[in-house]
Amino acid sequence: MSDPGEAQARAEAARDAMFANDRVAHELGMVVSAVSPSTATVDMTVTETMCNGLDVCHGGVIFSLADAAMAFASNGLGGTHLASDASIDWLAPARVGDRLTATATESARRGRTGLFQVEVHGPDGVVAIFRGKTKMVSSDGPAPAPS
Repeated sequence: MSDPGEAQARAEAARDAMFANDRVAHELGMVVSAVSPSTATVDMTVTETMCNGLDVCHGGVIFSLADAAMAFASNGLGGTHLASDASIDWLAPARVGDRLTATATESARRGRTGLFQVEVHGPDGVVAIFRGKTKMVSSDGPAPAPS
């Protein structure tokens, strides 16, 4: 698909279909603030229930935010893409009330495999850098969102 308007419409349709069924994203209060083919931005505010025993946001919650951004970015390309590998470097703590923004960008694609980098920013700068790999498992995209 070479038409940029069609590619953007496909990315938005994939976002809508995925988000409608993403119970984790809803439970954590995530919002997909931007999407395009191969990029996505997802925001979330840290709540008390997301914090660990040291009163900082649990690393797994930050990982989930970054993973969600990668999912929306990769599936915006068309087809169904699933994560096949990921790692994260936590650089700074996030605390209750912090608004976190995860921005995913595809850095390389070879065949059915895509590599993504996700930067998670908080009010004081970079909180984490996530690197992930996706695999296209089907040329069909996510099911349309219920109307």
